[in-house]
Amino acid sequence: MTAARFLVVLDADSTLLHDEVIELIADEAGRREEVQAATEAAMRGEIDFSESLRSRVAALQGVPLAAFDRVRARVRPTQGAAELISSVHERGGVVGVVSGGFHEVLDHIAPELGVDRWRANRLMASDGVLTGAVDGPIVDAEAKAHTLREWAEELGVAIGSTFAIGDGANDLRMMAAAGLGVAFNAKPAVRQAADVVIGPRDLRAVIALLP
Repeated sequence: MTAARFLVVLDADSTLLHDEVIELIADEAGRREEVQAATEAAMRGEIDFSESLRSRVAALQGVPLAAFDRVRARVRPTQGAAELISSVHERGGVVGVVSGGFHEVLDHIAPELGVDRWRANRLMASDGVLTGAVDGPIVDAEAKAHTLREWAEELGVAIGSTFAIGDGANDLRMMAAAGLGVAFNAKPAVRQAADVVIGPRDLRAVIALLP
């Protein structure tokens, strides 16, 4: 496999995607406000991400798998996502997404957008409904950083030629591990720690940073 020129790794929810997908799923359980408050606290870094995710997923217990068609139909890519991904590919780069969200949605959205590789959590289900538990290890801050390093090694990309783009506290380690950490639509703690801060919610603003 030919080495990539560079690697761009994005968070999914509120970065590549306009929405927090777990909140859309929570709508199906009538528990959006409860889940939304917990998501905000986790993204600000006020509570442990893994602990928060487990509690939020527990609120999804009983949601039928059939509801995911409705959820996926509501997910909106962030403005400029397609243009950024196209620009990365034109310049010989690879686009990855590593998310504290869920494969059940990302497996449909990522290939449609042209994302090259992605990693996320999986939801446990039984008899056609969610059990309220996560299947396997949670993709937390350390897992995100590990994934960026792993993909860079697999692709033959020097760590200095990697970009990490995120909005929440769960992205900080990944951003620190990358050659360039980009805060996008980000919480204050993330903006303070980033190498570059992008204010407008338009991923086309990242294109100017690409080699």
